[in-house]
Amino acid sequence: MKESIKTELREHLNDTIEYLDSKTLVESYFNDEIHHKAFNEDYYIIGYYQAEQWLKKHDLNTFEAIEICNDAELENFGEIQTTFDNAEKLVNHLVYWLGLEICNELELN
Repeated sequence: MKESIKTELREHLNDTIEYLDSKTLVESYFNDEIHHKAFNEDYYIIGYYQAEQWLKKHDLNTFEAIEICNDAELENFGEIQTTFDNAEKLVNHLVYWLGLEICNELELN
């Protein structure tokens, strides 16, 4: 994972944890629940143009992003389930998988 993406997603995760902490005890959440709140409950990037710019900002081309998502689906589901027909869908799917990786590295339990 590119360092710029890892840094951005860690900041987003920290923001989510701070928000949760202000609402309830973070300790009551499991790793998968924190991941869901941070990377799946809402879109990370909204808009096709914004998603394309996000990929450019992180020096990631479309085919690299698709490969990361496809590999994650194969590893987790045994098949590729998602068709990427726009940049917004791709980036949000990518952020889901990379966010899961970050949560697992940090072992938020």
